[in-house]
Amino acid sequence: MIALITGSAGLVGGETVRFLTSKGFTCVGIDNDMRSSFFGAEASTAWNRQRLQDELGERYLHRNLDIRDLSALEKVFLDFAGQISLIVHTAAQPSHDWAARDPLTDFSVNATGTLHMLEMTRRHAPEATFIFTSTNKVYGDRPNELPLIELDSRWELDPSHPFAEHGIDESMSIDASLHSVFGASKVAADVMVQEYGRYFGLKTGVFRGGCLTGPTHSGAELHGFLAYLMRCAVEGREYTVFGYKGKQVRDNIHSRDLANAFWHFHQSPRPGRVYNIGGARHSNCSMAEAIAACEVRTGKKMKLNFSDQARSGDHIWYVSDVRRFKQDFPSWKHEISLDSIFDEICQATLERSRA
Repeated sequence: MIALITGSAGLVGGETVRFLTSKGFTCVGIDNDMRSSFFGAEASTAWNRQRLQDELGERYLHRNLDIRDLSALEKVFLDFAGQISLIVHTAAQPSHDWAARDPLTDFSVNATGTLHMLEMTRRHAPEATFIFTSTNKVYGDRPNELPLIELDSRWELDPSHPFAEHGIDESMSIDASLHSVFGASKVAADVMVQEYGRYFGLKTGVFRGGCLTGPTHSGAELHGFLAYLMRCAVEGREYTVFGYKGKQVRDNIHSRDLANAFWHFHQSPRPGRVYNIGGARHSNCSMAEAIAACEVRTGKKMKLNFSDQARSGDHIWYVSDVRRFKQDFPSWKHEISLDSIFDEICQATLERSRA
């Protein structure tokens, strides 16, 4: 069995490779470490790619190519023609701020790159399951219109609102809101993945993630909330909090729980289906609460800078309602707690800082 994973050296891609090889797959990974081009050498995923190759040997076959290079991408599909049963597309440009500086590159990676993957699947692996890691940023700033209450350490949704108990579900509109350039390019990809499922009948699934996290995240200032926060705490770097008094709330899902969700979808695909996926009420925190958690684990007071200017399109409060996914796949559940996420990230950050 062959699984094709884009962004295979990144957080979600790498975890998916490890998960699927444990299920008997040989994984073909596509990753050209463009993250280092986006965010600098410190954000490079080369170390994780090397670790995958060392740990997995011939079960992991790496291909250093750009998903925008259609001819090179097609060669990979042809090399494994008739063998690919699962495709997990995680490669992306993931930053609001970076996208605003270079919209052409952002769109070419996120939207055109996704279209390339879909078309190669349609031509050369039409029976394969196709999973796309979208984002909650497809909803733009629509979540900021929800009725919020300011508490001591966080913003929280008014308990009377229908989303309060479980979080935001897939009924929220993606129209008429401020998305950021990054959010718009992911909307284009998200809708195209749905269309290839509904129009062409491919086994596509869209996973609109909250904060995806874990110990293998190469966190950078522009992307990688918990990983970069912990890095600043460990190394004594100044961390800038943008807007909302540091009380903005994110739900956080461990990349291993996400990879397990992909696996469940592959067992019984629902073509064109869209799922909000994240830590939900199981695992969420505000920026202030995350800072406190980092300080407890490192024993250090963080150096903080507070900016009144929020990032364009950023959410004040976002918690994913994952009930649609659980209804379709009732045996899936969150297995990793927020405390365990912090513990794992802290340990990994300390180990890499000593290396």
